[in-house]
Amino acid sequence: MATPQRNTLFLTSLPLLFSLVTAVLAAVPKQQEQDRITSLPGQPPVTFQQFSGYVTVNEEQGRALFYWLTEATSLPQKKPLVLWLNGGPGCSSVAYGASEEIGPFRINKTGSSLYLNKYAWNREANILFLESPAGVGFSYTNTSSNLKDSGDNRTAQDNLMFLIRWMSRFPQYRYREFYIAGESYGGHYVPQLAKKIHDYNRAFSRPFINLKGYLVGNAVTDYYYDNIGTVAFWWSHAMISDGTYRSILKNCNFSAENTSKECDNVVDYAMNHEFGDIDQYSIYTPTCMPNNTVRHKRLKSSLLRRRISGYDPCTENYAEKYYNRPDVQKAMHANTTGIPYKWTACSDVLFKYWTDSANSMLPIYKELMAAGLRIWVYSGDTDSVVPVTATRFSLGHLNLKIKTSWYPWYSGNQVGGWTQVYEKLTFATVRGAGHEVPLFRPGPAFILFRSFLAGEELPPSF
Repeated sequence: MATPQRNTLFLTSLPLLFSLVTAVLAAVPKQQEQDRITSLPGQPPVTFQQFSGYVTVNEEQGRALFYWLTEATSLPQKKPLVLWLNGGPGCSSVAYGASEEIGPFRINKTGSSLYLNKYAWNREANILFLESPAGVGFSYTNTSSNLKDSGDNRTAQDNLMFLIRWMSRFPQYRYREFYIAGESYGGHYVPQLAKKIHDYNRAFSRPFINLKGYLVGNAVTDYYYDNIGTVAFWWSHAMISDGTYRSILKNCNFSAENTSKECDNVVDYAMNHEFGDIDQYSIYTPTCMPNNTVRHKRLKSSLLRRRISGYDPCTENYAEKYYNRPDVQKAMHANTTGIPYKWTACSDVLFKYWTDSANSMLPIYKELMAAGLRIWVYSGDTDSVVPVTATRFSLGHLNLKIKTSWYPWYSGNQVGGWTQVYEKLTFATVRGAGHEVPLFRPGPAFILFRSFLAGEELPPSF
């Protein structure tokens, strides 16, 4: 039993305790308000709120990640939160996801104004774009060596730290339904972060990061099966000759850590003499002239470069014009430390010096499927860099039980693609889409996203 003196001490300390709690709670909306975007230069009127800024993920080395939140267009307080991650490694989610795929705005050719995206995913959810790891886009590190020692493990840990601290700044999203989505090398980032969250949540009876599942497109999944599937796509889509196909299979050991000189030579020959001047990320659409001369080999990598569709193939260039504008950076609370280099869509330094890259995501898939997460994998079927055949070869080795057999799904009165539903995973193709599915086929991609959030199978008819 407490003594009268202790009771008195407790009572006299209550005002102090109350004032401390009040100060902490008051700091939260103040931090949010500092990150609020009132309006972007050249932006059309919108009804939803936007926030952007930095979250420090490592004080000792000075790593801070830049985010951009576009809240749902209606009832944001009742809709889930979705984190979007582009890949590379080293490419910006602001450049790609936000500005030419699923974000609310598109950038005009001169980089002077924005226009609305009819199929923006924030019609269905609150979308959080993250530039990760440090060194990508506006995200930065005060330790220059970090640019040459980034890798899968640190990226996943920093992304987890970002979410923990971001949700302290935005407590209204704690316990909200949460999903992760991404593409390309995001095929590593997304499941690796999902596993980090799953492991972190074990310490809580009610986890405040309420992870429900993830969605990945044209995703780097398993190097061995991805590589076999990639070469099969090249041959089956008449991009390489029979002789080159046989030579690649003969000289390339897809299970080796490093490719041989003989393998490099035959792949280089295919790309330089047989592919022609095509956009490898969308093989049936035009390239952005005159910047279509750089080709990137991908048997062990997947660096995003050129893009297109019935859409303008030069949209990446417009993003680089827009986000290097001082008035845009000021409106977004970006580049506050004066980064000594231009904002670019991708960091070649990070890509070149990437230190660790897991050979396969399949063990993580198995663990998270067993944990009951909703997992969807989709593929644009005209991408030759991380093609549909690569994904099918990789997923085929999960040996999953089929729940709903292969069928065409519809977008309007047209086939949007094909899908097969397994007991613990859904796979879907998007017909006529390249590497960035929402860029090439925004309508079908929106249907796919809406179905994923609802946990419903894709529409079998129109």
